[in-house]
Amino acid sequence: MNKIWTKLYPKQVPVEINVDEYSNILEIFNESVGKFKNTTAFINFGCAITYGELDELSSQFADYLQNTLNLKKGDRIAIQLPNVLQFPIIIFGALKAGLVIVNTNPLYTAKEMKHQFNDSGTTTIVILAQFAYLLEEILPETSIKNVIVTQVGDQLPFIKKHLINFVLRKVKKMVPAYNLKHHTWSDVMTAGKNKKFTTPSSQSSDTAFLQYTGGTTGVSKGAVLTHRNIIANSLQICAWMKPKLVEGNELAIAPLPLYHIFSLTVCCLGFMKYGATSVLITNPRDIPAFIKILKSTKFTVMTGVNTLYNAILNAPNIKDVDFSHLKISVAGAMALQTTVKEKWLKVTGTHVIEGYGLTETSPVACVNPIDGTDRAGSIGLPVPNTDVKLVDEAGNDVTAPDTPGEICIKGPQVMQGYYNKPEETAKTIKDGWLLTGDIGTMDKDGFFRIVDRKKDMILVSGFNVYPNEVEDVIASHPKVKEVAAVGMASEHSGEVVKVCIVKSDESLTEQEVIDFAKKSLTNYKVPKKVVFMQELPKTNVGKILRRALRDI
Repeated sequence: MNKIWTKLYPKQVPVEINVDEYSNILEIFNESVGKFKNTTAFINFGCAITYGELDELSSQFADYLQNTLNLKKGDRIAIQLPNVLQFPIIIFGALKAGLVIVNTNPLYTAKEMKHQFNDSGTTTIVILAQFAYLLEEILPETSIKNVIVTQVGDQLPFIKKHLINFVLRKVKKMVPAYNLKHHTWSDVMTAGKNKKFTTPSSQSSDTAFLQYTGGTTGVSKGAVLTHRNIIANSLQICAWMKPKLVEGNELAIAPLPLYHIFSLTVCCLGFMKYGATSVLITNPRDIPAFIKILKSTKFTVMTGVNTLYNAILNAPNIKDVDFSHLKISVAGAMALQTTVKEKWLKVTGTHVIEGYGLTETSPVACVNPIDGTDRAGSIGLPVPNTDVKLVDEAGNDVTAPDTPGEICIKGPQVMQGYYNKPEETAKTIKDGWLLTGDIGTMDKDGFFRIVDRKKDMILVSGFNVYPNEVEDVIASHPKVKEVAAVGMASEHSGEVVKVCIVKSDESLTEQEVIDFAKKSLTNYKVPKKVVFMQELPKTNVGKILRRALRDI
């Protein structure tokens, strides 16, 4: 395949990298511990642990898994936590014990939890106390034998630990009562102090994560991600960041949850190769508290999604944040609106670099260059060792520039398939190519753009309307804070465009929105229905739930 995009790679970025440099994820971890032992690895609630301390603590956790719970290589362990210091300890402890990790969204309902635990064959879980009551509802209907309950402050120093846990439990009443037979975090870390575990040999082909898709377009499925998948994408990310990042000298803000594949691979593993410090944000939706953290931190890297960047930009005290140390801002998981990108540049002096990927690609497949040659509205270029092509509905390659087609990806970061779902796997991976379900275009230079998801596309009288295009136009209206476009059934045209808007100015009217849209959109793309809302429904990562909006 002719990779025309490689000619536009920054000079420091190699076209190919050795994705088989390491046999398993722990080899990268151990290398980083050796090089950056005394460097801070993670910060949460103002408290830090170094790479060396992370190594010690994860070994204690591994010992408990092996010698107290008697878990064996390949057993499944679910993690249902927000961004707290326990999370990376569990990740690397579980890998040291040879387990397969099942990351679970803490905001799942009991029904969603039951589906994921049974589908994955989970036998052990580490869960936040706030969600233990939900686990209690469905525990007898699962194969889970071991329950470890932890509280937000459990890995913090003594006074802060008890203060935070007390406030959450007794003052804010955020921990519903539960009656589970369980192990506490203190039990685990005390019993594991002997560190007499033995790490079983892990090959690159062994499964490291059963990473479940977000389920925003259907039932959540477990993507089988091997050590090689995750290693490949971590090294691809590291290679791409060479023009800007310096080993042992970076501080990254990590607001996206570590259970999400973007944050897991980029913040927990990719940045580790650079010896970076990651600041874990436990609740990024608390924007005033988030801004307070930004004000107190000389951060050099920022990761997020469009909705988060937009929320930060709309914070009243954003001007108090010092962005002078910021080198890179990266956006993924959903489309980056042009208005948000332009505002971020104006406020911070730094471009938001948009990328693209899926759970099924570990996740990064394309990303804009970080050397100043990025292109607005584009998801960038395929990363090293990655092929991307477009196909039409008949499966034929689309070769003409700027012509829409389904994005297909081939590379070492592509999953092995969906766990226990051979039919779904066969529909998604054909001849080694992952069919993404996303519609995109490629220009003459090899830069790709997302038009929209197949399932989100609105069909008006036989014409395709892509929600991202409508949203990008309406988001530029000064009285619009957030917008999402979906299809609405119509007797005359099959569907019409409906937009759901959060106002930044209460004087905004439906007719004003429609008149504004008519200036930039052809008639069939112009919204026929405008719904004003206090907030848009989102996943915990910040993706807008279009399904919920269609039902309104």
